[in-house]
Amino acid sequence: MAPVVDIHTHMYPPEYISILSSRDTIPLVRTFPSSPDPRLILLESEIPSLERALADPSAPLPGRPLTKHFTSLPAKLAFMSHHNITTSVLSLANPWLDFLPADTAGATAVQINTSFETMCSSTNTNTTTTTTPQTKTKTLFFFGTLPLTAPTRTILASITHLTTLPHCRGIILGTSGLGAGLDDPSLLPIFHVLAAASLPVFLHPHYGLPNSVFGERATQQGHVLPLALGFPMETTIAVARMFLAGVFDAVRGLRMVLAHAGGTLPFLAGRIESCVVHDAALAAGEGKKGGRRTVWEVLREQVYLDAVIYSEVGLKAAVEAAGGADRLMFGTDHPVRLNVEAVNKALGEGSEEAGMVMGGNAVRVLRLYEE
Repeated sequence: MAPVVDIHTHMYPPEYISILSSRDTIPLVRTFPSSPDPRLILLESEIPSLERALADPSAPLPGRPLTKHFTSLPAKLAFMSHHNITTSVLSLANPWLDFLPADTAGATAVQINTSFETMCSSTNTNTTTTTTPQTKTKTLFFFGTLPLTAPTRTILASITHLTTLPHCRGIILGTSGLGAGLDDPSLLPIFHVLAAASLPVFLHPHYGLPNSVFGERATQQGHVLPLALGFPMETTIAVARMFLAGVFDAVRGLRMVLAHAGGTLPFLAGRIESCVVHDAALAAGEGKKGGRRTVWEVLREQVYLDAVIYSEVGLKAAVEAAGGADRLMFGTDHPVRLNVEAVNKALGEGSEEAGMVMGGNAVRVLRLYEE
């Protein structure tokens, strides 16, 4: 049986929860008598709900529950077993370490990444899954997190540390980068080192769009606008900025995996390319070695997409934009059923292409079962 690999599944180590619980500003964790699980408050739009809940115990609770699926390793393994997931690539969830002061970020990154390595190594020592008579698969790997508020030398030291951890297969990164976006020239040395170390970047949104975009009634509409729309647009804008700034040309070895099937890039790449073509300076590709590559070429040479799109319509578009099913990787982000159904409906249950997306591509791209 082919492996099923979940590349989009988050964990909150105890050390991280402790940091968030001690904070007075977002991001933070709070407990409430009416909730069996702590609540994670990440977004500015959640602050009014938090204030109401603190003042009135009967008010609706803010944020999202930190269930055991995100905080307990046994619960994560049980989740995998229940859904027939062979291997998971764990990652710290947003906002990672982006909020930490510079003087503590480096040490915290070492602590968090070491905690992930411990989870993976302890599980893989005790558990293997045989997918074929010739292949034994490990259960857990992880994407490391970087101390992006720290000086560059500390960030580079953190990458060096990650290369010593056997189960690290890349890093998870938000769209803010060092604070000025992913087209910030100051990020280029970091991207070069990641590329040289063969550590792909799993790009995940967090900051969304300004609350004013969603209107005065957004607080009455749950997470629909900031998450369903804000997150995908955030990813789209971040990658478009990288493309326009020539980041992918400057670091040809950089490989990125985009969360949520690349946001709206599968649908808007054509519009991006059209606007570039009709701008004389951009179309000329001035100063770019080898001439200008199209956005389609960049997507198909340096970018992979996860399959967290929840519908076969979006997944088909993602496959087309990426240049084939060999550039998509399955992820749960915990609504498992919708993502599995999307893959099966778009590519055909049991097909070779579905098998590639469900696990084969991740095994190849992330070098999962190499000793």
